[in-house]
Amino acid sequence: MPRISDRFRGFLPVVIDVETGGFNPKTDAMLEIAACILCMDDFGRLKIAETIAANIEPFQGARIEARSLEFTGIDLDDPQRNPISEKEALSNIFLPVRKELRATDCQRAILVGHNASFDLSFLNAAIERIDYKRNPFHPFSSFDTATLGGLAFGQTVLARAVQAAAIDWDESAAHSAAYDTVKTAELFCVIVNRWKILTGM
Repeated sequence: MPRISDRFRGFLPVVIDVETGGFNPKTDAMLEIAACILCMDDFGRLKIAETIAANIEPFQGARIEARSLEFTGIDLDDPQRNPISEKEALSNIFLPVRKELRATDCQRAILVGHNASFDLSFLNAAIERIDYKRNPFHPFSSFDTATLGGLAFGQTVLARAVQAAAIDWDESAAHSAAYDTVKTAELFCVIVNRWKILTGM
């Protein structure tokens, strides 16, 4: 049976998207985070196994730019937002990731993201800020679907790459961490699975 640990050199791909209050991971708030843990079926095809999402309470002293809120559509005063702390949000993701690492014999999780360096920088800053001791993610390696989308479909913008891959896209739902993570995960799975068809890998 195909094993995901063999496909990615011992790494478990986990798709992450964050929505933030700006572009500086040291000073700007992380407002939403979502993760899709991926798995492999009996034919060696990637698919989404589990999706986790959380709204996050800005850390004390965090900067939030108005134009970032306009872009994401996040309403910090929405009574249904129910934000949790960075520590609780990361724990909610990291615990099932570590469980999946044990189940699949993978050594580390590797972040998959669209413009992955942005998401990884905010994830690492939050880990450092809360002094999280058992980070399952590789601290600097990642898979970037902007690059992969450019290679596979000639499109680097998430919406365009997703549509080029014949995946449904709802513009009104975009720019939420939960939606963008699922679409990024679907895009990554399509690219990897098509590569398997082409090459047998």
